[in-house]
Amino acid sequence: MFAYVGCRTTRERNARGDGISVYSVDEESGKLERVQLLKDQVNPSFLALSANGERLYTVHGDLSDISSYAVDKATGKIAFINKQSTQGQNPVHLAIDPTGRYVVVSNHIGSSLAVLPIADDGSLKELTQLVKLEGPLGPHRVEQKVPKPHFNPFDPSGEFVIVPAKGLDQILTYRFKDGQLTPGTPAFVSTRETSGPRHIAFHSKSGFAYCVNELDSTVTTYRYSPSNGSLQPLQTVSTLPDTFTGNSRASEIEVDSTGRYVYASNRGYDSVAVFKVDQDTGFLSLVEVEQSRGRTPRFMTSTPNGRFMFVLNEESDNIVAFAVDHTSGRIKPTGFSVQTGSPVCMIFSQHQA
Repeated sequence: MFAYVGCRTTRERNARGDGISVYSVDEESGKLERVQLLKDQVNPSFLALSANGERLYTVHGDLSDISSYAVDKATGKIAFINKQSTQGQNPVHLAIDPTGRYVVVSNHIGSSLAVLPIADDGSLKELTQLVKLEGPLGPHRVEQKVPKPHFNPFDPSGEFVIVPAKGLDQILTYRFKDGQLTPGTPAFVSTRETSGPRHIAFHSKSGFAYCVNELDSTVTTYRYSPSNGSLQPLQTVSTLPDTFTGNSRASEIEVDSTGRYVYASNRGYDSVAVFKVDQDTGFLSLVEVEQSRGRTPRFMTSTPNGRFMFVLNEESDNIVAFAVDHTSGRIKPTGFSVQTGSPVCMIFSQHQA
């Protein structure tokens, strides 16, 4: 198995990264060994792999571009194919549609969603749709000056794209058909003022979704309807311990493969919150908040076998491995970590010789 790590690279971001790193992953120990560093890639800050594992795609944060790469499935190494404009500033997330024919991108500062076709050879074609986000802005004077979409995953059915918009305090729904986005009915669900919804994750077996809210460090549980992509809010819980009184912002969220636990990361109180899922109601109860062993854990992800979780600490330049206890959901550092500049995204591809 291989892991692909994107990072921040620019002086404007006070970043120390060099490009995209490729690691081989020991599935028994959770150790990483770098096999390639593809340099001179500007802020490759979110990555996505094609379903067949033969192509890698990345946004270039703070620019207006995304790129495609060919993947050698035997060695894991990548080679640049081409680049296309997203026609919007600071693309932060991208998702490939279930057919593998299109990629949808969130332009964070540009406050738009871009759709680009993917050619048969995996290269990116020119943009075919640009959807501007509009609506009443939230009251946060600094973080909610524009709509700021931050994430655009496809729902489990592949028929809807769900978009947390941090600046609007809304989660938007779009139907995706024949390479086109159209607003859902309803078009959005409102969140708590100044919550700043950031990322969303779906329960693997039940009709629930969980959104991590960046600005108020909470997670909201929603009942999700696959028939129209609507979200019904059910519960909001804090990602922080009751005793923490400082400043912090939540960043990433993940539902484990069994659907029994939800994980959310905190930047400020640098940690990962572990929640147990009530399988009947979808409600969350806090299990623990584990320190990230670094500064500013922007991203975290579990290996496909669920045995390990890697936490990417952007400001301390390290990726820390945790073992996952499947009985309790708790995570414990394995003692392994690797130094790499400003890591912000990590995805896995299965090894095939």
